[in-house]
Amino acid sequence: MRSLSLGVVCAFLSLPAHADRFQEWDRNKDGKLQKEELPANARRNFERVDTDKDGVISLAEHRAFLNRRSGGGQKQQEHPDYRSLKNLDYAGGGNQRQMLDLFLPREKSDELRPLLVYIHGGGWRGGSKEGGLRHLQSLLEGSGFAGAAINYRLTNEASWPSQIHDCKAAIRWLKAHAAKYGYDPERIAVWGTSAGGHLVSMLGVTGDVPELEGELGRHLDQKSSVRCVVNYFGPSNLLTMDDYPSNIKHSAADSPEGKLVGGALLEKRKVAINASPVSHVSSSDAPMLLAHGTKDMLVPYQQSVELCKGLAKHEVDYIFLTMKDSGHGFRSKKLTEKVREFLAEHLMGQAGKLANETILLGQ
Repeated sequence: MRSLSLGVVCAFLSLPAHADRFQEWDRNKDGKLQKEELPANARRNFERVDTDKDGVISLAEHRAFLNRRSGGGQKQQEHPDYRSLKNLDYAGGGNQRQMLDLFLPREKSDELRPLLVYIHGGGWRGGSKEGGLRHLQSLLEGSGFAGAAINYRLTNEASWPSQIHDCKAAIRWLKAHAAKYGYDPERIAVWGTSAGGHLVSMLGVTGDVPELEGELGRHLDQKSSVRCVVNYFGPSNLLTMDDYPSNIKHSAADSPEGKLVGGALLEKRKVAINASPVSHVSSSDAPMLLAHGTKDMLVPYQQSVELCKGLAKHEVDYIFLTMKDSGHGFRSKKLTEKVREFLAEHLMGQAGKLANETILLGQ
C-alpha cells in the first residue's frame, strides 16, 4: 500500500463498522456520500471509491472499497515463509467471532519461538482477523516469530466486558497450545490498532485483574498475561475522550464507545471506567510501546498521553512515539524499525536503546 494513501484508507477502515460509518458520514441521509460529507482526511480518496464516477459514493461502492482493501474476494496465496492455520476455535462454541488464525514459520526450529498476536480495530463494531498475516508481515519478516490474529465479539452481539473476555480466552488458548505449535507461552506480545489498541492495552494492564478474566474456553488454568504490548492509537480513558477535538461525540449512546458500554457514557460511568486501561494500571503491568498521531480526530492524541502518565506513575516500562502531524492511521518505516527493536528487546532479550521520540510525517 502506498504511504500517500494509508491515512486515507485508515479513515475508511479503522473505527466503526462499514455500514455504521457510512450512515454516520451521510449527514443528509440520502443514502449517498457527497465529498463534502467526508472527513477531511478521507476526501483525498473520494475518486478512488467513486468507481462509477457519478460524483457520489453509494453504500455498495463504500463496501466494495473496504472489501478490496481487506483482500476480500481475492484468492489468498500461500505465504512462502509462513503456513496459516485458520479458524481455530478458542472458546469452543463454534462462534466465528471467537476464532483465531495462526501463522507458523515454515523453517524448522529446535527452539520455541516468540509469538506476536494482532488484534484488529473497527470501533469494537467492525473489522476481523482476516488479512492478519498481511498486517503482521513487516514485523514478522526475518524475526523468526510466529504470528496470530484473533476475532472477538463485536458490539452488535455483546457489550463490555465480552470483548476483553474473548481476548483473554484467546491468549489462554494460545498458551495451552504453545508446545503443539512450537512457540513460547511466556513470550507472547500483542499488537493492536485503534479499538485493537485499546484491547491490547487492556491485556497489558489487567493480567492481575481476576474479574476481567471471564470463564470462556477450556483453559482457565492458563494466565492471560502477556510479555509486552504495542498499542497504536487506542482509546485509554473513555470518559475523557470528549475533552479534546474529535470528529465523534464519544459520550453519546450511539458512539463506538457508547455501544461498547451499552449506553451514554455518563449513564454507564462505572462500565466506562472498567473499560478504560488507565483505570487498571499497576506496577506489575507489561511493558508497552505506544504510537499516536498528533492530528488524530477519531481517538485524540491525549488518550495516549494519559496512559503514559499512568504507566510512568506506576514505574511501568513504556515507550511513547509521537507521530507528528499524522491522523488516525499511519505508515512509517522508522516506526516499524522502532517496534521491531522493542519486540527484540522484550521477546529476545536483545539490548535496546529506545527512548520516547517524535517521528515526523514521511519518516
